[in-house]
Amino acid sequence: MTDAPPPAYAGPRRILSGIQASGALHLGNYLGALKRFTALQDQAPTFVFVADMHAITVWQDPAVLTAQTREIAAAYLASGLDPAKTVIFPQSAVRAHADLAWIFNCVARLGWLDRMTQFKEKSGKHKERASVGLYTYPVLQAADILLYKATEVPVGEDQKQHLELTRDIAAKFNTDFGVPGFFPQPEPVIQGPGTRVMSLRDGSAKMSKSDPSDASRINLTDDADAIAAKIRKSKTDMGVMPAPGEALDERPEVRNLIAVYAALSDQTREQVTEQFAGQGFGAFKPALADLAVQALAPVTAEMRRLMDDTTEIDRVLKDGAERASAVADPVVDEVKRIVGFWRG
Repeated sequence: MTDAPPPAYAGPRRILSGIQASGALHLGNYLGALKRFTALQDQAPTFVFVADMHAITVWQDPAVLTAQTREIAAAYLASGLDPAKTVIFPQSAVRAHADLAWIFNCVARLGWLDRMTQFKEKSGKHKERASVGLYTYPVLQAADILLYKATEVPVGEDQKQHLELTRDIAAKFNTDFGVPGFFPQPEPVIQGPGTRVMSLRDGSAKMSKSDPSDASRINLTDDADAIAAKIRKSKTDMGVMPAPGEALDERPEVRNLIAVYAALSDQTREQVTEQFAGQGFGAFKPALADLAVQALAPVTAEMRRLMDDTTEIDRVLKDGAERASAVADPVVDEVKRIVGFWRG
């Protein structure tokens, strides 16, 4: 006779995600995160935070960090997140994140963290110079998610390994302390053609805030002329637009531009190739530029309005922090009781 499996998590459906407060936001953030958050907020209670605690795993200028926190919140609002539906807050304003992260540091195993590829990529050849926070970043990420007992997490492919670690931590906590079903096993939400937008200059590299070339990305603060110029100068090849079903393994830049067009127009890649098959990039790039300007211009304008007077942003963040704390504090209090911390 085998033991019955532990009971599954029976709590409500919740969605959680966030963006790190470092560097300017770009088209990849819009398609891979902001647009997806907005689409999900009507499906279940949604928590979207500004990851300022994650940002300081590498040194940040304090004044710039504050400004970037507000800028990301402005991007959330400008992209369509409704603070009446979505809890928008700065990570550091909810103390329970740090409290739960420490407990999870004592649940997670060193070998698990040693396998995290992002630390290896970010620390490079001199990992002894990296901060301890950069190494334990995935544990804090697990706390971010499980603190709200999130059941779904919109993430890019590069974060899937971290979410698997979150599931491992949840399972080990539940088992170690004899509380089956206390924490859920959150599922990644990875879907759509815009979940991994690549550099405009190198189709093998992800579009990034940290790329030294501004031409590699479309910033959310770029005006229409800048967007059109960057798309016009984006790297392609000497061929023409592919036919539907044509393999693009050897044409990463073309594949990327098709994926961007598909994400902006809410079409599939196949529909885009059907529309432009056999045409030159002299026809496709202007169409893509027009589409990008049409999508991003209202977002940029609203971000600028909000950043000109940050009163509204600060009000949203303060209210969001209070609402997030109302959910998070009871969870971390219960975790402390389960662990055996003195209650007084």
